[in-house]
Parts: sequence; C-alpha cells; structure tokens
Amino acid sequence: MTDWTKLVPIPASINQGLTSARQATMLGLLGNPRSSYNQLCQPVTNPKLKPLIESRDLGPFRATGLRAALDSLTAVMADIKKAQPGLHAMLGTAGMLCARNQRGSTSAISNHSWGSAIDITIDGRLDAYGDGKVQAGLVEIFPLFNKHGWYWGAAFGKEDGMHFECSEQLIRKWATGSTLNGTKETPPKPLLVLGDRGPEVALLQERLNAALNLKLAADGVFGHSTFAAVVAFQGSHGLTPDGAVGKKTRDALGL
Repeated sequence: MTDWTKLVPIPASINQGLTSARQATMLGLLGNPRSSYNQLCQPVTNPKLKPLIESRDLGPFRATGLRAALDSLTAVMADIKKAQPGLHAMLGTAGMLCARNQRGSTSAISNHSWGSAIDITIDGRLDAYGDGKVQAGLVEIFPLFNKHGWYWGAAFGKEDGMHFECSEQLIRKWATGSTLNGTKETPPKPLLVLGDRGPEVALLQERLNAALNLKLAADGVFGHSTFAAVVAFQGSHGLTPDGAVGKKTRDALGL
C-alpha cells in the first residue's frame, strides 16, 4: 500500500503556464471580501460577494467557497477518484473560505478570503509548511489541479504544499465567460502589486536588486520592501511612483 503522506522532493516542473491569482485581479473582479483583516478567519461582509459563495459535498469532504471554484473542484475530484480511488478516499481539507491576511503579513489578503483557495489534507495530515518537501499524494494530484487551472502553493517562495488556488488565468477565463457572477466582465490589466507572490515576483526582486544595487530577498513575496523598491525605481525612471508594476515598469525593468 502506498504511503501517500511520505515526504518527497518538490517536482521540477509544476504550474506550467499558470500564475498565482493577483490581488489587483481579485479585488477588481470580486471586490474586497471585508474592510479589515488579521491572521484569524473572519466572515465575508461584502454583500456582492456573499451570493457567490456556497457549501458543497465534494466527495471525501465538504467545503465552503466561491461557487465557480467549487464547480471546478468537483471536476478535479472526479479526475482524482478515477486515477487514484484509494488516495481520493483519504483526501480532506483544512479549510477553503477564510477571510484573513496571508500568513505572516499585515497587508496582503489571502486568496482564501474569496473562497478561491483550498488547503488539502491526506489521511487527516497537513503537509508541513516551508520545509521544502511535500507529501507524495500531493505530487500525485497536483497535475490534475493544474489541468483544471489551479496553482499549487509548493511553488511559493516558502513552500506551501497543502495549498491550491484558482490561478490568475482561471479567474480571468471565468470573468470573460460569465462564470463568476452571471455577467461578462473585462478583467483589470495584469499588475504586480503589494500582496502578490510567485516566480514573477521573485524575478521582479532580482531585477530591482540589479537596477538599484539592493539586497532584497528574492522570495517571491511582494511585501513592503519590494513595494518601496518599485516606487524608488519608478521615481528614478520618470514613471508614476505608485508601486504597481504595469507595462511601463515591466518594460523599464526588462521583465
């Protein structure tokens, strides 16, 4: 019998063509789930977002989240059950909808706040955060999550193997196809802003270090230090110093 909770290395190729959903995109399309956050789960208070959230039985567990995300998760779970029925029966969740800040942050909103991310357990066990290894069962199922447009948190600067979230690409696809709220919307232009994370942010930090002779940690987390560096770079290159990395700032940095 396979030990799906055994720790193994993170695969080399994950999240191909997918990026973590950006704060600007989530706020622009779905609004702010609530007016204030901390590290604790709090209820969604935005009256426009509440009707888009529901609870659903996904097979081995029940979850509460964004309706469109639950529709997609239903398809993911069906694929897992077909490919690995034994592993499917062992899956559980440590939570989906949870309006809070990202772990350790006082400003960046977690994508759990919109119910568009889920933490997966195997046989009741959570994958340890930030140890650089992941459970074997997560390695088995991540390609199926990726297939349906879900980004795996094992690629974050600090590995978060239990975490899967609707990617930027999936959210934008829903927005232009009337899936999110019944009306087609034009997604906001792609921006890297405070609260974003992933390989794109790590590359941004490397370019800022080279351009400004800084020593930012290329950890893939767009925090206050990265924000300040972006503002400084923009100011020194005649760009609007708003801390948001759009086309002009990308071009100036060679991103």
